[in-house]
Amino acid sequence: MNVQRWIARRETSWKQLDALLTRAEKRGLRSLTAQEIHQLASLYRSVSGDLARARTQSVGNLVVQDLQRLVTRGYTQVYQGSRRQEWRSLWQFYRWGFPATVQECAGYIALATAMFVVAGLVSWWYAWVDPNFMNVIVPDEIVQQVRDRGELWMGSIIGIEPFASSSIMINNIRVAMSAIAGGITAGLLTTYIMLLNGCMIGAIGTLVGQNNLAFPFWAFVFPHGSLELPAIFLAGGAGLLIGRALLFPGRDRRIDALKHYGLKAIRLLYGVIPLLVIAGIIEGFFSPNPAVPDLAKYIVGVGLFATLMWYLQQKQPHDSSRLADRELVS
Repeated sequence: MNVQRWIARRETSWKQLDALLTRAEKRGLRSLTAQEIHQLASLYRSVSGDLARARTQSVGNLVVQDLQRLVTRGYTQVYQGSRRQEWRSLWQFYRWGFPATVQECAGYIALATAMFVVAGLVSWWYAWVDPNFMNVIVPDEIVQQVRDRGELWMGSIIGIEPFASSSIMINNIRVAMSAIAGGITAGLLTTYIMLLNGCMIGAIGTLVGQNNLAFPFWAFVFPHGSLELPAIFLAGGAGLLIGRALLFPGRDRRIDALKHYGLKAIRLLYGVIPLLVIAGIIEGFFSPNPAVPDLAKYIVGVGLFATLMWYLQQKQPHDSSRLADRELVS
């Protein structure tokens, strides 16, 4: 191989890659157009091949070292830059995308919430007028502990907080996943889960109310429930979306409707899981903590719920939308 002619022929590509990398390093990949980014990736692969060839030929250590530095810089931008782009996209989703999805699906989420609330109110009333109904809904050990010993059951969490917290997270995520997957049954399983959980909380509300334990019970529920219950409602809405696609695909083919509404359900799921993880941590470590006054727990619960509602009502600014679109193209 004629080394000098090879270097002269390839040197233009090395300079082009160096110029693009210099711009990207100073101002970021967003300073490059989509075409320039494709060119950068192509040149990086080409120069990597040049480096491999230079190592097997007697082209001199200086050329090999220069190519090695160029390839290393290219790797940083092509691969680590892609990772930064992924983290940026993730941030954009949780900052704007998830609230936007919740707003788009508000009707389905409201329906799931209504199922839970109505079932809870009916169960609360029926448990007051018929004690036998409570025994059907609430586990016997909880009924006996509250009625006979006049105490709540949350004290069992004290001392095993990490285990309890992880168990709570797993259980809540399982319920949420079941509510979403229940959409495949045309929404029947989703509806059942919403109604069952509503009946459970309504009957327990009656149980603690009848035994003068309502204030400490709801003080326990408020901190984590302010995130956990909305997350379950979101999961219920996602399940109803899938059920709607099966039952009422509209003008679309049923498979196309499933893809459309299924994507929205998945986006809701991505937001539900972090909420349940945070709620599980709160329920394991904060809610049952006897050192925290009940009034403080109520205040924390109200604050978390208000913050969540504020977050879910956020709308993406026009400038941020254009930035996200540009990053997506990149």
